[in-house]
Amino acid sequence: MVKAVVGDEAHLKAFEEALSSSSPPPQAQVGLVVGKLSASSDRALVYSLLPTPPTEDAAPACSLRAAPKPKTSKPKATSSSDASLEFDVDWIAEHARQVSRMLLGGMSVVGIYIWASEASFKATSPAVLSQVIRAVSQAWYGRAFTERLLIHISYSPRRWACRVCELASGSLRPCDFKYSKLLSSLQTFRCAYNFEIRLTAVQAEPFKKVILKAISHLTEEVQNARALVNGHLFSEDINISTEGPHQVDFLVPFKNAVPVEECSLDGVAGLLRFAGSVSAFAYLGPKESVSEAISDLKADIITSIRSRLDIILDDADDGSVTNELEQSPSQKATQVVFHELRESYSFSFPRRVLIPWLSGAYVCDYLQRSETTEDATARCKEVIPLETAAETSTILEPESAATCGTPESFWDMVPGARSEARDRSSRLKGSGCTGQDGDDRSRRGQGGMNLNVLAALFALLVALIAGFVFTFSVGSNP
Repeated sequence: MVKAVVGDEAHLKAFEEALSSSSPPPQAQVGLVVGKLSASSDRALVYSLLPTPPTEDAAPACSLRAAPKPKTSKPKATSSSDASLEFDVDWIAEHARQVSRMLLGGMSVVGIYIWASEASFKATSPAVLSQVIRAVSQAWYGRAFTERLLIHISYSPRRWACRVCELASGSLRPCDFKYSKLLSSLQTFRCAYNFEIRLTAVQAEPFKKVILKAISHLTEEVQNARALVNGHLFSEDINISTEGPHQVDFLVPFKNAVPVEECSLDGVAGLLRFAGSVSAFAYLGPKESVSEAISDLKADIITSIRSRLDIILDDADDGSVTNELEQSPSQKATQVVFHELRESYSFSFPRRVLIPWLSGAYVCDYLQRSETTEDATARCKEVIPLETAAETSTILEPESAATCGTPESFWDMVPGARSEARDRSSRLKGSGCTGQDGDDRSRRGQGGMNLNVLAALFALLVALIAGFVFTFSVGSNP
């Protein structure tokens, strides 16, 4: 249960000053609260406030709605103090979805803020405010928390107030709000997680369901992994320096893998090989334990892959798909019918890039094959105000190869009916899928190993014959 909220003093006060000094200052504004809710702490952290941009029709996401005129003989002029707040709930929820996709581990959308007069805020029904907060909380598939924040910045009179929204009941209760130095105290944790998941696909399963099943297996693997922090096995009493970034490596338990031939092939349409490397990052706030950073890193690995899948599916569902997109591997991947495949098919997930944001912290975006870092920066500026103009040289590209999937032919799943497509697919170039060259090398290595075995048997046979001849010649001498 959240009992206190701590906000970054420098950033939040600068944000309020910018709103007040704008010409003309807005009468009402809504946006997202980026911070952190912790299951192990009763305090919430607030790093930044992000205004929700105007809709596609250039309408504000939050506006004043005049109160209905009373039925009296004498008409009364309405004022802004009589107006309640009106929200475009769907647009605010979409903004939350886009922002959540770009945040790294340890940061998430934890609620909304409202810039409005005290009278307008009080004239707005708590049910309306709860509806907006619920829509924002459902816009992402991260950790499930039962509470979200509502920050009201009043300009008449000028003050801040924070409330906690109980999602189940929709009730709003006040809580303490104070300032501290947060962004300058953040510690960075990073890791590169390599994975490979193989699972069968059933004929009736669509592409999305098969990939989600692979991500589910990966989630279980990540949650069971042990962590090395700066080369030391993690324990609750581990001590680390405040200097960073800190390198984390995950140790995955050995698996009892069962060969495909030993599994039931009833209804099997193909084999999916889901492999790659994810660069994960997490930010640890002051007075938080290292275990929080480990949990945030694990969550960042899964949410990053889910984000890439959403990007592929969003492009496929877009009605205004261009010819270039229709010919892309990602677009074709969503239309794969596993039992109709006659050869292996590989496609790449978008790769992650990091864009500078606040006080040394980064946000991320994902690049398709035909996109550049300028495209990522332009998308980021649409939903997240950047502190400075991000130059190409300051954007980090930690992933040289993208996460990928390889659906294999239905006929490769049938014992004794291996198709020639498997051999042909191993000669395809530019698949962007990590591990393909390793498969070719392993097959060549097996061929070389067979030749070595034959040579050793031949040498042994020659030695036996030579020994027999030598023994016979010695025994025949008087």
